[in-house]
Amino acid sequence: MKLTEKEAELFYQLMWTLQSYVNLKLKLYPDIKTSDDYADCETEQKVEVRNALYKNIELIDSFVQENPQKLSQENLSIVSNWKNFISGEFYIERILKKYTVFIQDETVYGVCGITQGFDELIHYSDLPQYVNTVLLPFKGKIIYDGLLGTHNIYFGGGIKDSLKETYMCGKQNNRIIDSLERSREGSQYKKIAKPLIDWKPELDEIAGKVKKLKGSAGQPAIYSPAFSLAKASIEFAQLAVSDDNDYETLSYALQKVRRAFTKTNNTLYREEY
Repeated sequence: MKLTEKEAELFYQLMWTLQSYVNLKLKLYPDIKTSDDYADCETEQKVEVRNALYKNIELIDSFVQENPQKLSQENLSIVSNWKNFISGEFYIERILKKYTVFIQDETVYGVCGITQGFDELIHYSDLPQYVNTVLLPFKGKIIYDGLLGTHNIYFGGGIKDSLKETYMCGKQNNRIIDSLERSREGSQYKKIAKPLIDWKPELDEIAGKVKKLKGSAGQPAIYSPAFSLAKASIEFAQLAVSDDNDYETLSYALQKVRRAFTKTNNTLYREEY
């Protein structure tokens, strides 16, 4: 996913205007006097000014207060939110349609491209990628600041599996951060939980039917363990959706499922077809 053409144009307009202001305030490149001049300057110069901005983040407040380019309050708010930047090294773990997954330590971010999607910048076969960049809030999304430093590193299966598990854990627990404009609670960002579907009536109905299943002499040997597996699985599902479940109770119920599965698997293995 990437910004619309209009959004991308606005981002660069605001970023070059801000960084041009930083350049003038810190007197880094005196010959660059306007935001148009700055937009056309060398990448190495932009990197230096950009790094200076994040080391002197209070200049954002000065920029907003002075408002040298007479920006609208909406655009000033966008720039002000950039104080919530996240910088450093990241792993790009996967590229999805909704966003690209960036991982820093155990934190998972959903990041959008600017003028190009990350699938246009990085081939899927080159994932994961280890990159250096700055993440910024922009109109309810997370983007990077336009400069992406890559490292030519090959990762083995262990690191790939670890990154995948970090992503899956974040996804399962609704901890993927896809906006830096939400309020913080500790080091995490609040996300609105979706209302849960009440599956208890359906599971209770299935449990009542499954309870009637019984293996007996003269029936195939697989019936009895298969029915036990079905009962144990439904019991586990009922506990999972109940309000009073806990890890210990669920773990014990899952062990019953595993024992029933093992018995079913052994019976199937012994069967002569």
